[in-house]
Amino acid sequence: MNPALERMLGRGPKAVRFLHLADLIAVEGKPERGRLLHELLTGERDSFQIEARVGAGAGQLLRWTVWRVPGTDDRPDSVLAMAQDATANPEAEQRLRQADRLEAVGRLAGGVTHDFNNLLTGVLLYCDLLLSSLEPGNKAHKYAEEIRSASMQATGLVRQLLAVTRPETCALCSLSLNEIAEGVRNLLERLIGENIELKFELDPNLGLIRMNPTQAQQILLNLVLNARDALPGGGRITIETRNCRVQALSEPRFDADPRASIACALLQVGDNGCGMDAETRARLFDAFFTTKSADRGTGLGLATVYDIVTSNGGLVHVESAPGCGTRFIVLLPLAPQTARNSRNSHKSKPERNEGAFLPKEEE
Repeated sequence: MNPALERMLGRGPKAVRFLHLADLIAVEGKPERGRLLHELLTGERDSFQIEARVGAGAGQLLRWTVWRVPGTDDRPDSVLAMAQDATANPEAEQRLRQADRLEAVGRLAGGVTHDFNNLLTGVLLYCDLLLSSLEPGNKAHKYAEEIRSASMQATGLVRQLLAVTRPETCALCSLSLNEIAEGVRNLLERLIGENIELKFELDPNLGLIRMNPTQAQQILLNLVLNARDALPGGGRITIETRNCRVQALSEPRFDADPRASIACALLQVGDNGCGMDAETRARLFDAFFTTKSADRGTGLGLATVYDIVTSNGGLVHVESAPGCGTRFIVLLPLAPQTARNSRNSHKSKPERNEGAFLPKEEE
């Protein structure tokens, strides 16, 4: 327990020692809270996010993000929870309004998905016929393969739009962000154009995360396309991955406690474009907010990234200033076994600590 949470709860250090996590995350739907905690502790999920009020009646609203931290040296797994004050928070109210708008988009997407997928089926069928009639060495054969790959990506994007607007359980698997990046490399190079250099700096020892592959692709595609739009005259986009640790509890008394940090995979997409001012950065992840013309942007790309990352227990950070380019940094918890290996090797090869990304008033 750190001082920030003690202030949020309005209780002293002695009083909070006797609280259980289930007491803190007290929501009206107690079965939901109990189910989430049970799935976390039994290993069925690695994290979850929930909002709960503290105090009687309409008390303080806290947004909890909860992770399971793998134990080491015969110590059991533990739970690390971060609480953010969402009471009378304009951002929280804005996201509620966004949810209503996204629900409308979800109804629209659901209505057109069937017809759109029928069109894609026709495209894929003709691609297969074209591929079967061309020799593998034929230049057109490669073009047909790219058309088929892009069509398959399109089917995934439709599913992802439905998942964001009408969330449902997605099939999770252990995957490497490096493999995701390499898998869409050719597609990205074609999408960004010849006047933009695409640079990859991928850590060969990157740990695995637990995520739906389509969601991981969607994160990367949206961030790279957003960077492309910031480079109308050309430039450079860099995709970087590496292992790191997020120090969620930064007080000195927690420095020696490995349970106070989370082993993460870091994905960074940076550009040397025009950058953004503070006002634009503040609204970046709002649904339907865009600085692009109506025919170029929908305002859903970064909102989708935010929802996917946070729903998977991750964090998103952006660094930008006018004329200084932009860096989007995504942190996603490593899969439990990878996290254990990472922690065991931490003594011999320190990883970069990304604790500064967390707001000061969070635990």
